[in-house]
Amino acid sequence: MSKKKQFQALSAPKGVPDYFPPQSAAFYKVRQTMVEQAHLSGFQHIELPIFEDTALFARGVGESTDVVSKEMYTFADRGDRSVTLRPEGTAGVMRSVIEHNLDRGQLPVKLNYFGPFFRYERPQAGRYRQLQQVGVEAIGVDDPALDAEVIALADRSFRALGLSGFRLELTSLGDRNCRPAYREKLQEFLFKLDLDEETRHRAEINPLRVLDDKRPEVQEQLADAPLMLDHLNDECRDHFETVTGMLDDMGVAYEINPRMVRGLDYYTKTCFEFVHDGLGAQSGIGGGGRYDGLMAQLGGQDLSGIGYGLGVDRALLALEAEGITLDGVESRVDVFGVALGAAAKRTMTTLINDLRKAGISADMSFGDRGLKGAMKGADRAGARFALVLGEQELENGTVALKDLAAHEQHDVKVSDLVSVLAREINGEA
Repeated sequence: MSKKKQFQALSAPKGVPDYFPPQSAAFYKVRQTMVEQAHLSGFQHIELPIFEDTALFARGVGESTDVVSKEMYTFADRGDRSVTLRPEGTAGVMRSVIEHNLDRGQLPVKLNYFGPFFRYERPQAGRYRQLQQVGVEAIGVDDPALDAEVIALADRSFRALGLSGFRLELTSLGDRNCRPAYREKLQEFLFKLDLDEETRHRAEINPLRVLDDKRPEVQEQLADAPLMLDHLNDECRDHFETVTGMLDDMGVAYEINPRMVRGLDYYTKTCFEFVHDGLGAQSGIGGGGRYDGLMAQLGGQDLSGIGYGLGVDRALLALEAEGITLDGVESRVDVFGVALGAAAKRTMTTLINDLRKAGISADMSFGDRGLKGAMKGADRAGARFALVLGEQELENGTVALKDLAAHEQHDVKVSDLVSVLAREINGEA
């Protein structure tokens, strides 16, 4: 007798989270809330490729960054072309804007996107190899009012979820006119330190990135490092002061962090990060900044832009840390149908379909479960109403409508069911 081959159960790749019911309802709610806030501010949806030519990220993100040098998922396709799973969204948006001439119309171009991004990192709580983000980009205008709008939008997105235990950190990274002189001062300081060979090499390519080194022995040596905020030219200083003044006017609280360095090379002028101390080491829940020069670097016009990426995964952890349960995520459907017998099931199938066509969320019991077992299904579905259809109801041309919250029941004519439920659920006449 032959034995059946036993297959080992498979699991998701390391560092790639699953979101499944009922937790997936909260994930969807967080993402949709962030997207809706962006749409309220005039940002339009853009759908980006999951992978792009590797050169896009090497040129756009910066070869000296950890993202490009250590964390990208890069591979050769069947045409032996080097492609990379997107590690962030800004470079892809900029490529699309250039390719499709979106910058030739009204400016700024305001775009919103969401989805998975990929970085090969050491997995831990809140740090995944597939991370979920909602982002916006406003391209084409170097206006501090636009900076303030984008920052306020990010702040409003988190607060729309009910979050309050976060803080906004803000700085300016200067521009192409004042950065070179500061870069020389910083390099002069760094080259006097006791740095390992890799860090010294980074100081030669992009000294700002050294300030982002998290190792205590390096941070200790950086205590007296010159700061970009102290070396801004008049234009960048005025820009930053206008941004902070507008945030004050809008009631958006912030802290100035002169040592902030974002992990991507393209940032200039306004730079910001949202931090939640309830998340431990992975405290950043979103951030972004202005990126003058990126578009020209990718072959387009020399136009400015500003954007952010908000972490959906991190926002979920922040909600958990604050003990917040989102409203409206428990219910799966409004109506749950229970059919007793084959004839009733056939009729119930049509009724449920009619409700769905009318925009009413509905499900029904499948299999041959009895009334008690089927009603448990209605509870698990979080339904507001249950429909019960048996032989007696079929003969009378009615269906029993149960209000599961009020524990009330009455019969409704089958022909009136859609209008009755539309009135109960949506307030329609």
